[in-house]
Amino acid sequence: MGAEAYAERARRELLATGETARKRTVETHGELTAQEARIASLARDGLSNPEIGTRLFISPRTVKHHLRNVFTKLDISSRNQLHRVLPRDPGTAAPL
Repeated sequence: MGAEAYAERARRELLATGETARKRTVETHGELTAQEARIASLARDGLSNPEIGTRLFISPRTVKHHLRNVFTKLDISSRNQLHRVLPRDPGTAAPL
């Protein structure tokens, strides 16, 4: 689709921060990305899409998009089911 230049720029920017882009393969297709996992845990903790967006500096619409992907990957249909599939880690608390 002609997005190679954008992908390369994103790869360089991630590398500059010490992060790396995860390779998408058949094995990782159903795994949550880091952003999806953060959004899912905040939604599980009861934050609304606008609240999640504010914390992560993204729009509520982007939060909604990621949550749709989370629901598909985890085979659930609502954020009320997140507590069942994403148990809360007792050693962590939601960031302020």
